[in-house]
Amino acid sequence: MKVATAAYNLDWLDSWSQYEDKLAAWVSQAAEQGANLLVFPEYGAMELSTLDGAEVAGDLERSIRSVSDRMEDVQNIHKRLAGEYGLYILGASAPVQAGPGRPVNRAEFYAPSGVQDHQDKQIMTRFERETWDIAPGGPLKLFDTALGKIGVLICYDSEFPLLGRALSQADLILVPSCTEALSGYWRVRIGAMARALENQCVTVMASLVGDNGWSQSVDANTGAGGVFGPPDNGFPQTGVLAEGVLSQPGWTYADVDLSAIAEVRADGHVLNRSHWTEQTPRVESVTMSRL
Repeated sequence: MKVATAAYNLDWLDSWSQYEDKLAAWVSQAAEQGANLLVFPEYGAMELSTLDGAEVAGDLERSIRSVSDRMEDVQNIHKRLAGEYGLYILGASAPVQAGPGRPVNRAEFYAPSGVQDHQDKQIMTRFERETWDIAPGGPLKLFDTALGKIGVLICYDSEFPLLGRALSQADLILVPSCTEALSGYWRVRIGAMARALENQCVTVMASLVGDNGWSQSVDANTGAGGVFGPPDNGFPQTGVLAEGVLSQPGWTYADVDLSAIAEVRADGHVLNRSHWTEQTPRVESVTMSRL
């Protein structure tokens, strides 16, 4: 398969049709390059708050409601585009009011058949929990698709090995991200690369890029698209299948061979995924030694 992962810049939107045209242009461009799977970044839906004006877009709480209220229409566009071009799309995540509690950070996953499901972020960053009050969502899911088994770890989630291990059956783990500083981008990238090493799979990182003075939540963004695998048989020695240019909007493409994933899991130079359970008795027997 060919994956396309976005370094996605937000725009100030003056009309709904402007958003429709923008999304259609992004999807058609990737489809023309033969992509089967498209990955958009975390909080890429925040540009929708601009449709309600500067006062709403610039307010943390009101921007949540603005975006959440439009998600049904957003889903309809994505479903139509996924079906029209015959591809899978992980849509940009959004704060969604999914129940009586606080909103969750949710990414919708669309199949070309018209079926869709979602993945919620599991562990909140300090900004999300202390300032914005975004809540942890539903459980991790493993999506069984025509492209293979696919999991999603939204941004900070990719930095936690046990979440990655819960998706050890996945051939691909998608990592939509939104990071303000270069250090944040590298934290998520290192997490994505570590999960590819541990699970001997491919991870696909998408990033929000650009500055947006109208927002308190996505005002500054640094990142790039990237596709990573285990540095082992059948993969680049660096583990980097593809990487975009830092903070430059656009798609990053990579060809992914599921047979290479199966082969490295069965007969790699190392077998991290199979040997994972050997850690348990050793970490349980840690003793204190005074020197």
